[in-house]
Amino acid sequence: MQKANIEGKVWTFGGDIDTDLIIAARYLSTSVPEELAKHVMEDADPDFVKNMSVGDVIVAGENFGCGSSREHAPIALKAAGVAAVIAPTFARIFYRNSFNMGLPIFELKESDQISQGDSISVDMNNGTITNKTTNKTYNFTPIPEFMQELIDAGGLMNYAQNEIKGK
Repeated sequence: MQKANIEGKVWTFGGDIDTDLIIAARYLSTSVPEELAKHVMEDADPDFVKNMSVGDVIVAGENFGCGSSREHAPIALKAAGVAAVIAPTFARIFYRNSFNMGLPIFELKESDQISQGDSISVDMNNGTITNKTTNKTYNFTPIPEFMQELIDAGGLMNYAQNEIKGK
């Protein structure tokens, strides 16, 4: 299976970004992805959605996605057009929810070496992230094949539907 590459501009956030910073609880009266997308990261950076472009990548510190187990957080990130999230570690439930929703996330210990505005490329076949701005390449923790299949399908529900249809 040929895995897709991801290329985008970097938006950086610190450590312990919880699900309330990703999508504030005051917006959880809806589960419509397009509505959630309008408010992604607004308490951490009020202009994030306005300034980011589809395909951009979030690079953060340790424990990204901590806090509540809401699925709204990866849904909102994906709907806003965030192509991937890179961090040294992720909260366990956020990690699984991201794959279930089809949002690629990558564990990279050296995420602090990537800066706001850098241009990066993620090569999922080779397990590398290249900072095209600094010309440095890093190896990320490999994604298990099944988890990659979830990403390729666009999330667990799509994967299950494809399996039922025999695709």
